[in-house]
Amino acid sequence: MIEIDNIFISDEVVEEQFVCDLNKCKGGCCVDGDAGAPLTDDELKQVNEAYPFVKHLLTKEGVYVVEQEGKYLYDREFGWVTPTISNGMCAYGLVDEKGIVKCAFEQVYNEGKIGWKKPVSCHLYPIKITKSKNTNQQYVNYEPRNPMCNPGCGLGKQLKVPVYVFLKESIIRKYGEEFYEVLSQIAETYYSSDSNK
Repeated sequence: MIEIDNIFISDEVVEEQFVCDLNKCKGGCCVDGDAGAPLTDDELKQVNEAYPFVKHLLTKEGVYVVEQEGKYLYDREFGWVTPTISNGMCAYGLVDEKGIVKCAFEQVYNEGKIGWKKPVSCHLYPIKITKSKNTNQQYVNYEPRNPMCNPGCGLGKQLKVPVYVFLKESIIRKYGEEFYEVLSQIAETYYSSDSNK
């Protein structure tokens, strides 16, 4: 376990290896889950502002769900989350010509239409963050889903890319450059490459 400013990072984040293999998993993390994507309080406003830009990309079912249930919902376990279609695919998902589920927010971000990539919980996956109910402590865990994430685990080992390196952009987005630099230094100093087999 690594501790940086009341943030506890599991050893797996630096010891394990992972690279998303979308051609094999087909964006399953946008479909498989216990609820929609968790949203921060700041992201609620961003979802509201981005919706007009993504609406035309969504499936008919996605548009229906958003306009019937709301742009986000409150879940007792996860807090604010995106709505889902019949408890499956995120309402903000779109399916490309290869059958891969992708994020409509990310697509319009890549087109330069919004300045927000996608919910940070999605950006960080397969890292999940939980917060202590009684303190300001946060727990950062590596939680790939089996068998959905098996191709990503295999590709990560093949390419020898540690989880924290693959998720550098999203970790910096969540915690900042300085946090990432400290995490990287700890990983390189105390976790040898021998452990990444």
